[in-house]
Amino acid sequence: MKFIFGLLTFVTVGLVIGSVSQLALLRKLEDSHDILLWKNDKEAETLRLKYIKPEVLSWSPRIILLHNFLSMEECDYLKAIGSPHLKRSKVVNETTGKYYKSNGRTSSGMFLKWKDRKHPMVQAIEKRISIYAQVPSENGEAIQILRYEKNQYYKAHPDYFLDTFNLKNGGQRIATMLMYIGDNVEGGETYFPWGGSSECNCGGKIVKGISVKPMKGNAVLFWSMGLNGQIDPNSRHGACEVLSGTKWSAVKWMRERPYTFHHLI
Repeated sequence: MKFIFGLLTFVTVGLVIGSVSQLALLRKLEDSHDILLWKNDKEAETLRLKYIKPEVLSWSPRIILLHNFLSMEECDYLKAIGSPHLKRSKVVNETTGKYYKSNGRTSSGMFLKWKDRKHPMVQAIEKRISIYAQVPSENGEAIQILRYEKNQYYKAHPDYFLDTFNLKNGGQRIATMLMYIGDNVEGGETYFPWGGSSECNCGGKIVKGISVKPMKGNAVLFWSMGLNGQIDPNSRHGACEVLSGTKWSAVKWMRERPYTFHHLI
């Protein structure tokens, strides 16, 4: 019991420290948005310090909109390498941990392979995700490319796991970086139904919560675990129905511990 209490205390303190560090990072990035001193700085170029503008949407659940997180070239590259390999998306059974096709998720997707991750552009994106999420790169799952066509959607769901099977490799999912890599789409918002009491638009309907319109190059960073080290039910989210056009996105999930790549979906 003492060991478990000590472990929980360690996780909680780590999350608090990480949150404070992240807030300081966000403020620094906001202050540096218009500074032109980054011109010959390769590290700053990788992190897109001159372009990315963080916008805090909510602290409970923790949701941050990162304007211009990806360049147009990066968006087009991710879309190009994902397009030929798309398959019907699956969801996880909360009891068994197994994956299956569901009418609640109608998109198509694919995970980047090891050869894809060796490309300098992908490596830059993954490093950027690690820095902004304040989670080591080795704790991240492979980036998944997703396509939602007209009338497709993903019902509200958590990114954290409730089964024990999926916790064996890397532990719990603690943060998600959802990047928009396409444009000319109506609907398809990322929707957080428990993200406050205000109203928002979701697939042409006015509903309670917070929604983010998919805009090419932008990204949404949110956390599935709270500062107490416990899963956050308010982090449930969904993809609203696409009204017209095609929605393209790329998502990366970050774990508690180093993750070994062997996706089954």
